Amino acid sequence: MKASRIVVMVIVLIGLVGVFAFTAGEPEESVVVYSAGPGGLARNIAQGFEEKTGINVDLYQATTGDVLGRLEAEADRPHADVVVLASWPAAFALYQNGWLAQYEPENADKLNEGWNYDNYFFGYSASALGVVYNTNEVDDPGEDWGDFTDGRFRDVVAMPDPAQSGSCLDFVTGYVLNYGDEAWELFETLAANGLEVAGPNRPALDSVVTAANFVVLAGVDYMTYGAMAEGSPVDMFYPESGTVVNPRPAMMTSWSNNPEGAQAFLDYMLSDEAQQFVADEYIIPGRADVAAHPDRVGYADIPVLDLDWDWMAENQGEVLTRFQQIIR
Repeated sequence: MKASRIVVMVIVLIGLVGVFAFTAGEPEESVVVYSAGPGGLARNIAQGFEEKTGINVDLYQATTGDVLGRLEAEADRPHADVVVLASWPAAFALYQNGWLAQYEPENADKLNEGWNYDNYFFGYSASALGVVYNTNEVDDPGEDWGDFTDGRFRDVVAMPDPAQSGSCLDFVTGYVLNYGDEAWELFETLAANGLEVAGPNRPALDSVVTAANFVVLAGVDYMTYGAMAEGSPVDMFYPESGTVVNPRPAMMTSWSNNPEGAQAFLDYMLSDEAQQFVADEYIIPGRADVAAHPDRVGYADIPVLDLDWDWMAENQGEVLTRFQQIIR
C-alpha cells in the first residue's frame, strides 16, 4: 500500500515537473510583438521571422496610439517583448519611462544617419509626409504648404488629425520648430480657408481618393504610392519648404520575458529580406544600402526639415493643444 502511494506520488511529481518545465519554456518559444502598422508589412516580417528561426510571433497590430494605450494598461503586468511604432517621439517617451533595453542589432551600422537612438530604438523604416491631391480635380497643386491658403482651395483641403496620427503630429511639431510664428500663421490661415481635420491617415487619404476633399496635407507617402499603384486618381509632392521624414522605431522592452528572441527579431528587421519587405510596401528602408521602391522618391531627394526629435517629444503636447484651439 505504501509502495503504491509512493509510485502515485512519483507520477504526480513527474507530471508537475513536466507542467512547470513547459510553462517555464513558453517565453522562449514565442516573441510578443506590438506593432503600429502597416498591417501587411508587420505580418510579412512576422512570418519571415518565424520561417527563418522557428520562433512563433504573437503579433498585436494597431495604431501607435492604440499600442501606447495597451502598454500603459498593461504597465503592472507587461507582455510585449518588441514594440514597433510609427512615431519617433513616441519611442522617446517610452525610453524616458525606463521601458526600453539597449541592444545593437545586426546591420545597425548600415542605418541611415541619425536613425539609431543610442541602441534603445532604431528606425527600421520611414515614411515621409507630403501633399496628396486628386488628379481629376486639381491641375495645378502648387509647390508648398502655403499655396493651399488660396481661395481656389477653400473647403476642399484636409489634414489627418494630429491627435490620432502620430506622423501628422510630428509634422505639425516639426514645422513649428522650424518656422515658429510663421507656422502658426499658416495653420490659422488654413483653418480660415476651411481646412478639415479628417481623422487618422487612411481616412484622410480616402477622402481625396473619393474626391470628398481635393487635397490632403501631411499625407503619408507610402499609402499614396500604394493607392497610385492600384489606379486611384491621386498624386503627391513634397513641399519645397520642407517636410518630416519619420523613422519608424523598433525597440526591445526592459521587461522582456524572452530577450534572446526579441534580439533575434530586431536582428531580422534589419536583414536583407525584411528590408526588402519594407521597400516593397513603398516605405523608405531603414538601411542606407537598401534601395527604395523604384516607383517612389528616394530619401535623399526629399526636402527635410531640420528636426530636433528631443525638443519635439518634449513639446508635442503643447503644440497639439494650440493646434486644436486653432482648428476648432
